[in-house]
Amino acid sequence: MGGSEYDDALHRLALWVRHLLLPVYGREVTSATPWCTSWWKHPEAVAQLYGLWMAWHDLTGPDAPATGPATWHRDHLGHVMNSLRDPSGPFAGCKAGTHRAKEAPGMDPYPG
Repeated sequence: MGGSEYDDALHRLALWVRHLLLPVYGREVTSATPWCTSWWKHPEAVAQLYGLWMAWHDLTGPDAPATGPATWHRDHLGHVMNSLRDPSGPFAGCKAGTHRAKEAPGMDPYPG
């Protein structure tokens, strides 16, 4: 996904995060549970939140089974939020209102 398709999907994801995920599941930000208010600048966060959002659509939509919401909570929500909010997760180093990009680990050139 790229270009305008990516921009549109990110816009829709941001609406879901702002109006459903954070008000209902956000919990307080502490040094032990960081959050970046510019989460969309963290590729790992975007990937995980997008997957969470897609699962939410699949498991809570009109064609979802009655147990879909419970399945979403059990199989998706906790894992993603714990991963994102982990002190060494993608938001490590971000403080309230301040984004700090994480440096990806390096790799030596492959000799082959």
